[in-house]
Amino acid sequence: MQKQTDRDIAMKVSNVSIAVNLVLSVLKLFAGLVAHSTAMISDAVHSASDVFSTFIVMIGFHLSSKDADREHPYGHERFECAASIVLAVILLITGVEIGRATLNTLFSQSSEELVVPGRLALIAAAVSIVTKELMYQYTIRCAKKINSAALKADAWHHRSDALSSVGALIGIGGARLGFKAAEPIASAVICLFIIKAAVEIFKEAIDKMVDKSCDEETEEQMKKVIIKVGGVESLLSLNTRMFGSRVYVDTVIGVDGDMKLIDAHEIAEQVHDNIEHQFPQVKHCMVHVDPDNPIDN
Repeated sequence: MQKQTDRDIAMKVSNVSIAVNLVLSVLKLFAGLVAHSTAMISDAVHSASDVFSTFIVMIGFHLSSKDADREHPYGHERFECAASIVLAVILLITGVEIGRATLNTLFSQSSEELVVPGRLALIAAAVSIVTKELMYQYTIRCAKKINSAALKADAWHHRSDALSSVGALIGIGGARLGFKAAEPIASAVICLFIIKAAVEIFKEAIDKMVDKSCDEETEEQMKKVIIKVGGVESLLSLNTRMFGSRVYVDTVIGVDGDMKLIDAHEIAEQVHDNIEHQFPQVKHCMVHVDPDNPIDN
C-alpha cells in the first residue's frame, strides 16, 4: 500500500471537515428557525464560514506542495503560512462579529423583548458541541502529524465553533430557566476565546514567514545528533530557520585538520543524513567542514 503524503492527509481531513460543517450548518439553521433561537442561527453561519475556511486550507496545501522551480528554488511551503494568516483573519472577524452582535442584542433589547428559544435549539447545540470537539481532536492530531500550521488553524475553527455552541447551550438553557440574558452574555465570553485563538495562529504563521529559528529544545536535540557522528571533533555553529512548515539547517563542524578531503566529506554527509532522517520536518541540512586543528602556515 502506498504511503499517504502530507498533502493526502490534509486533503482527506479537509474533505471530512467540509462534509461535517455542511451538515451542521443545515441542522443549526433549521433548529434556529424552528426554535426561534438567534444564537443558533448565528452558530449556523459560523459553521458555514468554516466551509470557506477549509477551502482556503486546501488551496494553501495545493500551492505549498508544488515542487521547487526556477523562480522558487526553495519550494512553495510559505503558501501554507499565507493560508494560515487568511484563516486567522477570518477567525478574528468571526469572533469580533459574534461579540458585536451579542452586545448589540444584550444592550438594545429589554428582558421582555428577548425571546425564549425552544428545546430543539438546545438539542442542536449539544450535538454541535460533541461533533465539533471530535472534529477538533481529529484535525489537530493530523496537523501535528504533518506539522501543518494551516491545518492547525482549521482545527481551531472547529474548537471555536464548539465553544460558540457551548455559549449557545448555556444561553439557551439559562433563557429557558428564566434568565433571558444568559444567551448573549455567554456568547460574549466565548468570542474572547475565539479572538485569542486567532491572534495565536496569526503570530505562529508570521514567525514562519520571517525565518524564525526552531525552538530551543529541537536545536539541542540536533546538536546531540551531530556531535555523536564519528569524526566530528566539535560543533562550531548551528543555525535553523523555519520555511513554512519545514526547517532549513546550517551547521559548521570541526574535524581533524590532517584528514583527507574525501573522509571529511563522508563525515559531513553522515551529519546531513542523520539530521534529515531523525528530524522529518527538516527539508535540507547544509554542513560546512572546518579543521578543528588548523594547519600552521
